Amino acid sequence: MAWELTADVERFSEVAGGFLRSRPVQHTVLLTVVAKLRRQGRHAYGPDDPVFGWWRPAGGEVAGVLVQTPPYPVMFSDIPAEAVPAAVAAVADRPLPGANLAAGAVEDFAGLWRRHTGGQTAVTRQFRLYRLDELTARPAPAGAGRTATAGDRELLLRWMAALHEKMGEPASDLGGVVDDFLSFGGTILWESGGEPVSMASRSRVAAGMARVMGVYTPARWRGHGFAAAVTAAATEAALADGARDVVLFTDLTNQVSNRLYQRLGYRPIEDRAVVEFS
Repeated sequence: MAWELTADVERFSEVAGGFLRSRPVQHTVLLTVVAKLRRQGRHAYGPDDPVFGWWRPAGGEVAGVLVQTPPYPVMFSDIPAEAVPAAVAAVADRPLPGANLAAGAVEDFAGLWRRHTGGQTAVTRQFRLYRLDELTARPAPAGAGRTATAGDRELLLRWMAALHEKMGEPASDLGGVVDDFLSFGGTILWESGGEPVSMASRSRVAAGMARVMGVYTPARWRGHGFAAAVTAAATEAALADGARDVVLFTDLTNQVSNRLYQRLGYRPIEDRAVVEFS
């Protein structure tokens, strides 16, 4: 079966919403992206139109989806092996920077992409998805956490820009990102000695799931336990918001953060990777 594509987020939600909600932990990013587009409009991530897609076997239910919000890579849910060739064909004519895939689909997808387009591929980032089992540690370095307010906006803009630069990710419309977090108290700052030293944000709850993200500590404050403390504080805030599942992603090459989050009580769920196209 071919993939069906649309630029209509409401149509996508109608057809694929049940599939997304069936596995909210694994579909964390897809759920929060779709929710933001429905809340803020189709250009919430940039001036170009997003694209949505779904795949289902003949006579069956939706078994895989894709979402792309330019300028970001196209993101796929975990998809059946038989859906991969059609997935490549469905998006090969789009000006994509890359694809975000479950680790098990990377080799097949990348090989088919090279044969279909004549281009090159390279795995540039590898992630691990963690789900909170139980918050087993509440680090208590000097200071305390507090919810960021409008008075912190310029600081958050600087820190988020630094975080995106460190991660090598596009940093489009950071003002909108910061304002969205501020609108529901979604960013926690850890303060020590009267000065902010670390931050962490969380998504709104979607299908009972919230994601901790944007954990950042400026270089001069690292090594004091502030990142662990602010991550625990953001996790507690997500639970207080009503989340049944709290998740986060780590860079697989960063062993420090992978060990840190496991100490806090997060357990690995799946690995993903970004494949860049050229």
